[in-house]
Amino acid sequence: MNTIDRIYSNTFGISFFWKKDTDVAIPKIQLVFRDIGFLLTLNELKDFSNSCSIAIASQCCDQCINYTNCKSLLLRTPSEKIDLAVNKNELDQIQELINGTIFRLELKDWVKNTSLN
Repeated sequence: MNTIDRIYSNTFGISFFWKKDTDVAIPKIQLVFRDIGFLLTLNELKDFSNSCSIAIASQCCDQCINYTNCKSLLLRTPSEKIDLAVNKNELDQIQELINGTIFRLELKDWVKNTSLN
């Protein structure tokens, strides 16, 4: 794992920078969960988080007995050609991974900018 700089992880996935890309003006974030990897900008991560919130709000199977494990929720991804079928537990973990990543990136940027003042 010497080739990555970990940003955030939970039991469902991980986000990181590739060390070879750290000298790029706007490095992209690698987000990996459920055998899927996305290479995203911070704005794309924020859009993905918003998609999670929309999917959570559209819970259409509240009366379902197996609600938390049924893959009844369709999650739009930053790639307009790919949507994911997820269950409530997966959706919660994906959103937590994305929001934790955003928080760490914005905190790092805030500390960097504050220390320059």
